[in-house]
Amino acid sequence: MTARIGIVNVSDRASQGIYEDTPGKAIVELLHEYIRSPWEKEYAVVPDEQDQIEQTLIDMADNRGCCLIITSGGTGPAVRDVTPEATEAVCTRMMPGFGELMRATSLKYVPTAILSRQTAGIRNKTLIVNLPGRPKAIRQCLEAVFPAIPYCIDLLEGPFIECNEGVMKPFRPQTI
Repeated sequence: MTARIGIVNVSDRASQGIYEDTPGKAIVELLHEYIRSPWEKEYAVVPDEQDQIEQTLIDMADNRGCCLIITSGGTGPAVRDVTPEATEAVCTRMMPGFGELMRATSLKYVPTAILSRQTAGIRNKTLIVNLPGRPKAIRQCLEAVFPAIPYCIDLLEGPFIECNEGVMKPFRPQTI
């Protein structure tokens, strides 16, 4: 079964074409580095509007069959940063460990990581992970949490994601 992965860049300016969607492209590039098995992408750039973010996440999870959705942007304390709220609104269970690990990782690089509100949650059989909006931070955070993502998708009865273990080694418990 081919994995279908949603990539959503949440950005007013990128959604209006004011600047290039570099965060979304950075996520796609990393996924190509990390994942060896076949996968397809569902891609969207949406403004910082909670209802539009929610509808995009619901569509990708429920209609397009994504086992994983990765968002970028909208995770800070600014008034228009509402990605975590949209994620929480559409998820049935939250996975706070993802955000905790991303903040801990980011604190190694910048003291302002404590302002980040990245989170993750599950909608039915879809894992949704919120990343920051800058490509360098996207790489740092995704590198930290990705080892747990394939096993999480296994537990959600999703497709088996095989990684390029020379670049990204996923953790799966050994069976006895």
